[in-house]
Amino acid sequence: MIEKKPVKLALAWLVPAVGAAIFVTIQCFSYLNDYVGSGGTMQAMTFGPAALWGVSIFYGAWVIPPLLALAGRRATDWAMLALGGLLFTMSTLAGVSDGLRDGGHLVALELLAVTLPGAVALIMSWRHIRSN
Repeated sequence: MIEKKPVKLALAWLVPAVGAAIFVTIQCFSYLNDYVGSGGTMQAMTFGPAALWGVSIFYGAWVIPPLLALAGRRATDWAMLALGGLLFTMSTLAGVSDGLRDGGHLVALELLAVTLPGAVALIMSWRHIRSN
């Protein structure tokens, strides 16, 4: 039988992961909308191969905390808390700074889609570690 606590913890970490994907998608469409609205007079954003790999690895790393939650060991619980906290902090800081640059609606989306569920997942992780 599968224990429910690690599964709930994994689902708690999947919510900010999905929120981060939604945020970056809406951020891209928001930029594209501004670019098209300006008639192409805005300077286009270009990314080099290293930047594209970095973004891919960063957003791909959001899958690791839920997997660590399912492992259910003490060491993986601490790794989940550390990596999840790092991703949560970096996403919040990057999202808010991008939102301040690109529009207030992105700040609100970041806080609602990533920061709030990330804080809940962090609190659940900490309580899980303390209870074991």
